[in-house]
Order: sequence, then structure tokens, then C-alpha cells
Amino acid sequence: MDWLAWHEGYNDPTSPHARRLVVVQDHIRTFLDRCDAPSIRAVSLCSGSGADLLPVLAEHPAGRRTRARLIESHPELAERARVTARELALEGVEVLTGDASTTDALVGAVPADLVLVCGVFGNISDDDVYRTVRALPQLCAEGATVVWTRHRHEPDLTPAIREWLGEVGFAERSFDSPGVGDYAVGSHVLVGPARRLEPGVRLFTFSRER
Repeated sequence: MDWLAWHEGYNDPTSPHARRLVVVQDHIRTFLDRCDAPSIRAVSLCSGSGADLLPVLAEHPAGRRTRARLIESHPELAERARVTARELALEGVEVLTGDASTTDALVGAVPADLVLVCGVFGNISDDDVYRTVRALPQLCAEGATVVWTRHRHEPDLTPAIREWLGEVGFAERSFDSPGVGDYAVGSHVLVGPARRLEPGVRLFTFSRER
């Protein structure tokens, strides 16, 4: 998969990528609007160039009190995120070129108040989606928000994902989708207990195109 070419889809405002990005950014803004904590911690798995999180942090007053770790395995995409963070003077942003599928990449960055799992669930097996959802409380501080995405091509897994999130202690705040066959963006809040991160665990393996 040519991930650099895939990310070019964000440059076309009519593409599913770009339309989904707008919704994800709206969810991030909503979280920041509601968060009055003196400091905020965020993590983004498979973060690409940081197009979802970085512009919102730059424009939002809460962005300057946010410390974020972006984890991206593609070196060029990770470097793009670093350059953008520098250009936007986001001193609290750390970009890690690494494997976001392992809990080791999250050591020192969690528990987080905002967890982004965008562009992940459409590329991994259903079993890995389930495993990752089950592990999300390990990434979260009490009351944290998780923003996630998934396509809705048949078979549509989003109903199961929403159910699984409820089973591990999350309450749904919003679910936005143009409909079956398109994209979906969910926002869930941890109302159950957070859990301690277990290092050395592989959550998923990329196996499909997103």
C-alpha cells in the first residue's frame, strides 16, 4: 500500500477522506470545548501527518495546554507531522516514528484524556478490532474521550464496535455517518474504570487497505 498516495486523498475536499477528516476535527473540537482540565494529554494511533489533530490544537485555546504523542510508522508521514507541529508552534506535540500497534509505543503517553483511533479499524481483522477495543481503557484516563473511525462497507462492523465499546465501559457521545457504504466517526467517553497499561502487547496487525 502506497500510504503517501493514499494521504493525497485529503487534498480533494469531495473525497471520503476529506469529508471524514472534517467530522473527526469537529469531534476533537467538541472534546476541547468541554475539557476544562489545566493540562490535557492526547495520543493518536497511526497518526499519519497529523492532519486531524494538529490544526485543531493550533486554533483552539486548549491546544496550548495539550501534550500529545502522535505515533506513525511511515517515516515521511511522521516527518510531515513534525514539520507541521513546528510550524504551528505546538511545543507540546511529540511525534514518534514507531509501531502504534504495540502498547510499548504508548508507555509514557498514557493515560490520555483524548485517544484517536482513526484510520485503524478499517485495516485490521475483526478479531484485532475487538482486541483493540478491549484494550482502550488501558490508554485512557478517567472520563477520557475516544474518537474512532471505520468504513461502513458490508459487512458493516460499526454496530459491533459500538456494542464492544459499551461492554468495556464507554458511553457513546456521538456517531456520525452518511450511511451504509460510507464512513463513520464515533466519539465515546469512558464512564467505567480506567486500567493500567500492560506493556509488550500487540493489539493489531494491518491486513487490509483503508
